[in-house]
Amino acid sequence: MPISRRINPTVGMPIPTGAITMSTTDASLLRLLQLSSVSLPVGGYAFSQGLEYAVECGWVNSVEDTAAWLQTQIDQSLGYVDLPVLAHAWQAAASGDGDRFNYCNDLVLACRETAELRLTDTAMGTSLQRVLTNLELPPLPLQGRDCSFVVAFAWAAQQWQIELEATLLGYSWSWLENQVAAATKLVPLGQTQAQALLSQLQGSVASTVTNARQLELDEVGACLPALAIASCQHETQYTRLFRS
Repeated sequence: MPISRRINPTVGMPIPTGAITMSTTDASLLRLLQLSSVSLPVGGYAFSQGLEYAVECGWVNSVEDTAAWLQTQIDQSLGYVDLPVLAHAWQAAASGDGDRFNYCNDLVLACRETAELRLTDTAMGTSLQRVLTNLELPPLPLQGRDCSFVVAFAWAAQQWQIELEATLLGYSWSWLENQVAAATKLVPLGQTQAQALLSQLQGSVASTVTNARQLELDEVGACLPALAIASCQHETQYTRLFRS
C-alpha cells in the first residue's frame, strides 16, 4: 500500500507526510558534530603534541602508557587551560564582550609552553577561522591577533547556538580523537585497542568539564614538564610523521 504524500511548496517535490522537522536543538547537535568532526579541515591530524617524541624515546610504548599520557593531559592541560578558557570565551561571545574574548585568546596562547604547541593552536585556529569565514559567520573580534583554536571553537559554537556544556564536550572529543589517532600510528595501536582507549578515556571527560566550568580566568594554568620537553625535542627529531 503506497504511503500518503504531500507536496513541498518550496520546491514542488513530493515528500512523505512523516518527514522530520528539525528543531533548534537538532540543528545545534548537527553543528556540534560538524565542528567536532575529524573531517573539519583545520589540520588537527597533522600534530602529535609531543607524543611522537615520547614514543621515540620510550616514554610511551604500550596502550597503558598511552592511556596514562593522555589522561594526564585531560586532567591538567584540558582541565586547567583549554576548557576553562573555552568556557569564558563562549560566555564573552554570548555577551558581546570583545575585550574579554581577546583576553581569553591571549591567555590560552600564553599558556602554550613551546613554539610547537603554540603553532598547533594558532595553525588550527587560523584554519578554523578561514572555514567559518567561508561559511559566512561573522569574523572573530581579534583585532589582528594570532587566533587560538580554542577561542575560534568557542566563537563557532556560540554563533551556531550550541550550549556551553555540549561545546566543552565536543572540544574534548575532538582533541581526544586526534590524539588517539596519532597514537594508533605511532605506538602503534590496533584499531580495536584505539576504540577501547577512547571508551576508557571518555569516562573522565565529563568530570573534567564540570571542574573546568567552575574555574575563573585567574585560576587558569598548567605545567606539564614531560609534555613540554617532548614537544621541544620533537622540533629537531631526526625523522617525523607529524608537523613541527
